[in-house]
Amino acid sequence: MSDIEALKKEVPPFQIFDLIPQYAEQGFIDPERIDLLKWAGVYPQRPQEDGFLMMRVRVPAAEFSSATMREVANIAEEYGRGFLDVTDRQAFQFHWLTIQDIPRIFERLEPLGLHPKGACGDTVRAVIASPLAGLDAREIIDVRPLAHAMEGTLTGNPDFQDLPRKFKMSITAVPELEGIHMINDIGFLAHRVNGEVGFDVWVGGGLGAVAHLSRRLGVFIRPEEVVAVGQAITAAYRDHGYRQNRKKSRLKFLIKDLGVEKFREIVENDYLGRRLQDGPAAPVARFGGNDVLGVNPQADGLNYVVVATTVGRIDPTKARVLADLADRYGKGVLRTTAFQNMVIPHVASENVEALSAELAAIELAPKATIRGTTIACTGNQFCRLALTETKARTADLVDHLEPLTLAMDVPFTINLTGCSNACTRYQVADLGFMGANKTDKDGTVHEVFNVHLAGSIGQAQRTGTKLKGAVPAEQLNAYAAAVLAGFQANKLPGESFVEYADRTGHEHFAPDAVLGAREAVTA
Repeated sequence: MSDIEALKKEVPPFQIFDLIPQYAEQGFIDPERIDLLKWAGVYPQRPQEDGFLMMRVRVPAAEFSSATMREVANIAEEYGRGFLDVTDRQAFQFHWLTIQDIPRIFERLEPLGLHPKGACGDTVRAVIASPLAGLDAREIIDVRPLAHAMEGTLTGNPDFQDLPRKFKMSITAVPELEGIHMINDIGFLAHRVNGEVGFDVWVGGGLGAVAHLSRRLGVFIRPEEVVAVGQAITAAYRDHGYRQNRKKSRLKFLIKDLGVEKFREIVENDYLGRRLQDGPAAPVARFGGNDVLGVNPQADGLNYVVVATTVGRIDPTKARVLADLADRYGKGVLRTTAFQNMVIPHVASENVEALSAELAAIELAPKATIRGTTIACTGNQFCRLALTETKARTADLVDHLEPLTLAMDVPFTINLTGCSNACTRYQVADLGFMGANKTDKDGTVHEVFNVHLAGSIGQAQRTGTKLKGAVPAEQLNAYAAAVLAGFQANKLPGESFVEYADRTGHEHFAPDAVLGAREAVTA
């Protein structure tokens, strides 16, 4: 039994909420129970010996008020040195916290309807909900009520506080646009079958060092069945998932070994007590995995405006301005997305130009560019596991590439992460960069990035090809710019990068080949 499994048997994980006030009062955390902080959304920040903490906070159904935005900004400013991130699970993340701060932050979050309970740890994480819910005319069903019901039933539920490892869910309603279900333990994807609205269910997705895309359960379930089916699948994972080896404790490994048919049989017979209706696959999003960027029409004649934050980092001053703009031009609500962006919905057409100008003034203009399709993890600035710096480097990469991509007729995705844990999904991007270290003979350590090419949670539904070699961190901009230049010069009209890479041959994009060719041209 691993140390964390032994700890979970000794102390029910959600008991950490009873221990945190004690730790805050005494000014230090019991080192033998520090891992339980994850169930409260809290991690030790790098370097751990300094005692600072980072915290993730769930945003139920990805929607919140402008007043909530202001208070979140205030918390970041008062306790977190002004650092505020939007994560790729639609959560907020704070840094530079102390254990003494945590109870006061909990008290300030509670009236907002936000809570870190279950934001991390071996439990049901926040449920990703379609950021287009109730807005886009292409939507099959408004999934917000189901997302709230799922959160209320599963997230923070003591029955699911001790799962073999973390457990991620999504519920989306525009199958032509959204592919996030491909990388979650459970993904519910709305579609119509013979005129009836229901959900295609996918299971066993998960990235990390060993990536698996999810597989169809083969069912068609009605909206009123969603929560019960989610609960049954979660319970089956809790009871049958592997606990001896943490590296194999995710649902994806159980599905791989049992097969999806046998797993469905267990769920139906042992947890639901009935057979689920068979059903066809939902439509596939060609560019699944990209936010719908820029200004978009709503079904009611208004518009929703997607704000690209640049790798999820937004300072409190800009956050408060966003809240003011949501009040002035929308209905005082905002949303987070699974691609580190934010949304201001309910904007009248006659106000779009004025809102866009005010957003441009704070460098958040709603442009449909690579700025909105590039994500980056926390990196070694704060994360104990990361091997490379990510946020600043990727922001610089976006600044470098954006002018080169303004005329592209298809979206292009770059996901960059500081280690193999895939917090920002490097295996399912057009260009996925995984941070690593390379040590010279003299002992000098260099930051480098392995390249995963042409992955997709859209039409291609595949993980990317890991290329030979690595890109030195200082040549990241040059490598990405050369790949994009070649793509733009040689692509066919409407051709995606996945299609172009397959036509060209993946070996063509190896770091040595690209950088060597660039050096030759320069010479």
